[in-house]
Amino acid sequence: MRREGKSELGRRRFFLDAVGRMVSPLADFLERQVEARKPPARLRPPGALEESEFLRTCYRCGSCVEACPVGAIVRLGDGEGEASRTPVIDPDLGACVVCEGLQCTHACPSGALRALSDPLEIAIGIAEVYAPVCVRSAGEECTECVAQCPIGESAIRFIDTGPPDVRKDGCVGCGVCQLHCPTRPKAIVVQPRG
Repeated sequence: MRREGKSELGRRRFFLDAVGRMVSPLADFLERQVEARKPPARLRPPGALEESEFLRTCYRCGSCVEACPVGAIVRLGDGEGEASRTPVIDPDLGACVVCEGLQCTHACPSGALRALSDPLEIAIGIAEVYAPVCVRSAGEECTECVAQCPIGESAIRFIDTGPPDVRKDGCVGCGVCQLHCPTRPKAIVVQPRG
């Protein structure tokens, strides 16, 4: 068995360290993206009670699904345990458009969705920006998330040429920004509050 000399070990360590410094940022970025793409906890329609209370209260009748003017509310399938057939919003498929009258909240017969009248009472979630994925980080011009937001600049805005700034006190988590984001994976994703 051949023994390596100190200079050969030093050279090997130098190259391993150099490769580690180059690959580490890429590995960190990919890990963050995988974490970001983990399925979020369920996004409930506007006015939803806290999750455990919501599950106890919801009749699973579909009244909110029928009341949604844009079809953003769908029901989970039968294989979802105690959450089976409960309403959710998947912003990749459809977003709450903060319709006039917040119709779904008034259609709920069980009280699982509190009746809301002010759009700022909606608390579906909060949009999170993944700056490395946002095309604005690379200097490209894109304004979809801000332009499409039904709440406006009190929820999301541009401060400079970089990615958008989500205002936690203004964002209701409707998902319109996520729906219209042109990147794959999405550069902006709604996460549940809390």
